[in-house]
Amino acid sequence: MNRSLLSRMHSSWPSRRQWLASALNGLGALALGQLMASETVRANASSGNVQALLPERKAKKCIFLFMAGGVSQMDSFEYKPALNALHGKRIPVVPEIAAGELQGKLTFPHVCVGSPFRFQRYGQSGRYLSELFPNLAHHVDDLAFIHGIEVDNQNHGPATLHVNTGSPFPGSPSVGAWIEYGLGSENENLPGYIVIQDPRGAPTNGAAVWGNGYLPATHQGILLRPSGTPIIDLTRPQGVTAEQQRLEFDAIGWLNRRELQESRNSELEARIAAYEMAFRLQTAAPELVNIDGETEQTRSLYGLDHPHTADFGRQCLLARRMVERGVRHTMLIHGVQIGSHSWDDHGDVKSGMTKHCLEVDLPVSGLLTDLKQRGLLEETLVVWTSEMGRSPILNGDLGSRPGRDHNGYALCMWMAGGGVKRGSTAGQTDEFSLRSIGQGIHIRDVHATLLKLMGLDDDSLTWLHAGRLRKLTDIGGQVLHEIIS
Repeated sequence: MNRSLLSRMHSSWPSRRQWLASALNGLGALALGQLMASETVRANASSGNVQALLPERKAKKCIFLFMAGGVSQMDSFEYKPALNALHGKRIPVVPEIAAGELQGKLTFPHVCVGSPFRFQRYGQSGRYLSELFPNLAHHVDDLAFIHGIEVDNQNHGPATLHVNTGSPFPGSPSVGAWIEYGLGSENENLPGYIVIQDPRGAPTNGAAVWGNGYLPATHQGILLRPSGTPIIDLTRPQGVTAEQQRLEFDAIGWLNRRELQESRNSELEARIAAYEMAFRLQTAAPELVNIDGETEQTRSLYGLDHPHTADFGRQCLLARRMVERGVRHTMLIHGVQIGSHSWDDHGDVKSGMTKHCLEVDLPVSGLLTDLKQRGLLEETLVVWTSEMGRSPILNGDLGSRPGRDHNGYALCMWMAGGGVKRGSTAGQTDEFSLRSIGQGIHIRDVHATLLKLMGLDDDSLTWLHAGRLRKLTDIGGQVLHEIIS
């Protein structure tokens, strides 16, 4: 196709603004939101979710820290001295605790596993933290903890999906996809939702953890590679100039738009936006991941000068850079599927937790410090989570290096910044950290709270799919007002 023909075609096309505003009954505005940052929120709202916006809240961006494998709550954020007193012995069966899957575990022969780590009170809140988090301890008064969160399945696959998508079954949009759908991006040159996984590999379920599910494909997370070209296939082919590529993209766009008028395919619409985004990302993405300009003090703050913390430290530093550049939702993943590089410590929990916490404690502390120093923490919601908690008992013998089994009744999370009530707590587990006591907290309640902190109404943020209005919290969640300032 020669340039004169391209030029004539180009002069006859409607502008991207005109076409996107009318395409697919307004869904084209979602793509427009990726192209024009100044109109992003209005464009997304016009697609049918203006009713989902709450009165403006402090949180404008979210950093979601996912620790893959199941963090042991009684070795990190829950001090349970009763476990050490019963180490190697049987736990007394309490009827209100011994229900569901826990009933079988407690009924059969078992031994209690005490924590091998010391706990100490920190901050004005007097919060107990394990010795494994000496750096995070400095921020304890900024954190809001949620204890005894229940997920519907305690196997890694379904539990990982449940925490990250609101459903234990494949096919639902991720938390970040819902947030990007509801609020859009603030940067026309970068995606609204970026994911950085552990450089050692992918988590359980892979890309489904950050997928768009049944939402338009424009809302899926974009995976940022840990080295080399930030986004796969982003580099311009050798010998192709920017002008030549612009002409090629315009021709492809013209053909895609013709097809879209008949197919009404949201994936095709996403592809149009992706071509435009890719053209701008060729400049923006390399700058985003280039940390050469960061000071030695900043590098040290994140632990980039130490082999144990360098990888996750770089992830956390990039998350701060994304916040500065208007990326709405950034997901950082630590842990690889199931194995020594995940938090799934069925054997030798002492060695496992020591290794994992060493890798993340300093980087997460550095992220909170850096956000606060730059005045970004108040507008950035930072979330720490895993897919489930762990069990304080083992069925069978204690062994020389005891580990911990799964527990879908006792996930512990924390949040900071973005309108979170500093030093607050929601929920409480029993003295053995088996499950919540009092009014239970389900993961859907956490999701409802997260959305509210981001200025979105859980009940109104919906999408019509398979004959009913779907939402992140499925049947709806109860907002945890005790951790909202």
